[in-house]
Amino acid sequence: MAVRHRLIRTSPQTVWSVLADGSRYAEWVVGTSSSEPEHGHWPDLGAAIRYTVRLGPVQLSNHTVVRRCVRGETLELEAQAGALGTARIAIELRPWGEHCLVVVDEHPLHGVGGTLHNVAVEALIQLRHRAMLARLAELCETEAAEEERRRPLGQVVTPGPGEGAARA
Repeated sequence: MAVRHRLIRTSPQTVWSVLADGSRYAEWVVGTSSSEPEHGHWPDLGAAIRYTVRLGPVQLSNHTVVRRCVRGETLELEAQAGALGTARIAIELRPWGEHCLVVVDEHPLHGVGGTLHNVAVEALIQLRHRAMLARLAELCETEAAEEERRRPLGQVVTPGPGEGAARA
């Protein structure tokens, strides 16, 4: 299993707002050129988005389905990859002081991807996750900085319930 983590220097709520917007999937998922709702309301259980992957002149469309969602904490997806099969992608958000530790765990479920899964494929998935988490961090940190910039001077922001506190 390819597991990778990254500390994103913003709140888990900011990170969740990006993950919970299916139309932004292509902004942080490496290899995806566009995404749009397919059915349901993302990230509700069973909701799906259609995404497009472009490799030069070749364009492939597939979809990703929400298999488990604990709002603000966990998003588990099943990504269809055509002939390669399907993969489970679990994204967990953990409060880390004022920041968010994001843990991504991906492994093949069905198809050729599972049959051919080996150390070399794991290494490629790790590289993809590193790039994906860097994109997600940049997107979330930029969004948080813009929100902070728009805040009126002198306005004090107090954490909401569960924000910034450690879980037992």
